[in-house]
Amino acid sequence: MNGSLYITACEAGSGKTVVALGAMQFLLSRARNPAFFRPIISEPEAADPRDPAVNLLLTHFRLNVPYESAYAFTLREAVNLLNSGRRAELLETVLNKYKALERDYDVILCEGTDVTGGDAAFEFELNAEIAANLGAPVLVVCNALHKSADEITASARIILDLLYEKNVDVAACIVNRAEVGEKEAANIAAAIRQHGNAAVRPAAYTFPEVRTLSSPTAGDIRKRLNAEVLYGHDGLDTLVDDYLVAAMHVENFLKYLKPGCLLVTPGDRVDIVLAGMASRLSSAYPDIAGILLTGNIGLPEPVRNLVESWIGSPVPVMSVPGNTSETVQALARCKSRIETRDTRKINAAVDLFNTRVDADELEARLAGLRCAGREKITPKMFEHTLLARAAARRMRIVLPEGAEERILRAAAVLSRGRVADIVLLGREKDIKDKTAALGINPEVTVIRPELSPKFEEYATIYYEMRKHKGLSMDQARAALSDPTYYGTMMVCRNDAQGMVSGSINTTAHTVRPAFEIIKTRPDASIVSSVFLMCLRDRVVVFGDCAVNPNPTAEQLADIAIQSARTAGIFGIEPRVAMLSYSTGSSGKGADVDLVVEAVKIAQRRAPELPLDGPLQYDAAVDPGVARTKLPDSKVAGRATVFIFPDLNTGNNTYKAVQRASGAVAIGPVLQGLNKPVNDLSRGCTVPDIVNTVAITAIQAQAASG
Repeated sequence: MNGSLYITACEAGSGKTVVALGAMQFLLSRARNPAFFRPIISEPEAADPRDPAVNLLLTHFRLNVPYESAYAFTLREAVNLLNSGRRAELLETVLNKYKALERDYDVILCEGTDVTGGDAAFEFELNAEIAANLGAPVLVVCNALHKSADEITASARIILDLLYEKNVDVAACIVNRAEVGEKEAANIAAAIRQHGNAAVRPAAYTFPEVRTLSSPTAGDIRKRLNAEVLYGHDGLDTLVDDYLVAAMHVENFLKYLKPGCLLVTPGDRVDIVLAGMASRLSSAYPDIAGILLTGNIGLPEPVRNLVESWIGSPVPVMSVPGNTSETVQALARCKSRIETRDTRKINAAVDLFNTRVDADELEARLAGLRCAGREKITPKMFEHTLLARAAARRMRIVLPEGAEERILRAAAVLSRGRVADIVLLGREKDIKDKTAALGINPEVTVIRPELSPKFEEYATIYYEMRKHKGLSMDQARAALSDPTYYGTMMVCRNDAQGMVSGSINTTAHTVRPAFEIIKTRPDASIVSSVFLMCLRDRVVVFGDCAVNPNPTAEQLADIAIQSARTAGIFGIEPRVAMLSYSTGSSGKGADVDLVVEAVKIAQRRAPELPLDGPLQYDAAVDPGVARTKLPDSKVAGRATVFIFPDLNTGNNTYKAVQRASGAVAIGPVLQGLNKPVNDLSRGCTVPDIVNTVAITAIQAQAASG
């Protein structure tokens, strides 16, 4: 078994750690080398800086995962990043740490936040976003305590709908701490299984409320309050179900005793202490869990002598320095916690999971989700993949606009991530002054074209290339003084494997030198472009949306074949839809005829390529529409590469999709050149530049074999 599983809860007190213990035991029985990861942990406590859940899972199951590798951020750190507009940085760091574990372990069990930050909705959305970007199916835990069967079912359905809206696959829903009968529990599970229309519907299991797991022990309270144990050390494993502040006279407070309650009273209330201890020796009153003395007031010597003369204290008696009000507030924050040495609770949690969860069914659900989600990829996942692929075999990429602030910031990101070896063109002093002012120090090579040892060599080569056009040697030198021309010549002469420009220069200024110096591939009639459109759950290719206004049928076929090749370079299985306002033979007209002819040419030139058209966009992407309009097509309803008939349609469509759906549009990616050169928008951001450099590097890898 491989992959991952993400456990998340919807509210505090859901018993998420109980489920995590059982889930890890489940994974250990099916994988040789599992890991545990919490993207966001709770704030560390002074007494124990290690996260309790991480420490518990790593220690109990003896997982070979360094503690520092098992989490990414504390909740406070995560909130600070989000509040400062650095959401992308948070997700990128989480993804990097997860991917690092993925390289070394068979399967990763992830556990979400503890939902104790004061905003359950915020934490739920954050966990859903992280799970979607990790590509991890979710095991969602719902808190059913004090809820009716109808309330439990309604709440679970709402949670499932919210997760589906956020593109999260749900493997199973665990309704925990349910106080319902077995028949009602079965009905709840059945209702959850039947809800929604997911391709793989979730399993559903109902866990009853288990006092051993939900109640803290007297020892838990001692640890959380740093209390001193005066008597009854042997009773620290007693479960505490409730708290009773004892301030009445003895004859009155005895009426309020309940099984498993912890008496909280000032240390000078000797009468309450003795009555409470005596109640444990009486069959007329329920057994209390212990006594907690406040105010750091010790018992008087005669009382100590009396208590110490008994053979073993019937209950644990503890003392804290705070007053009663402070102590009660602290107790309200004491939740049941499973410690690494608490084998009773650990075994109870694992047994509960094993008896209530159908392991074979859960494994089948996970396998089904892995199969159904093979093509599912979020924008952040795709961007991470781009950077990782580029870094795997670093290429030398030249950036002619070397003194531009965004270029310098991007260069710092790229060099820090060792994504590519960056060459900046410009005056070295200008670049050093700007990087110092920005507080960055990218590891780059800086070249000033006119002072370069290769300047005359490049100028001569360019002169030989263009002298038939009437170019003089002086004009060649003037051209090569332009960083864009110099950078293009570097690529031509293999002194760089790719170039990215356009953050301050026009597209024409970026592309013209490439046409003159690098030229088109022998198997390409034109240079065209695509955008990699990162939708919510997949990446598709749109072409041509930036270069050719009105391609001929021959050119349109060429664009389709080039776009399919580009899709393959970036790990997208090409299924090419030639778009039109008509599907099949339903429409007539010159525009449709152009696409029909282009389809014939493309199929003749690349018979092995899944390509069909004319197709309307809905028939290309929607399987239901495809079954009606073009039922025998191998592309309709499943297209990944979309070829628009002209630039007007393509450019407007990619921008409409980008703005209306929130898709990330990466590009334009130029195709058809002998070597990779890519153009930036003048409104590009630093992430845009980073992504474009990574794309150029991957194109260079493909070109070099």
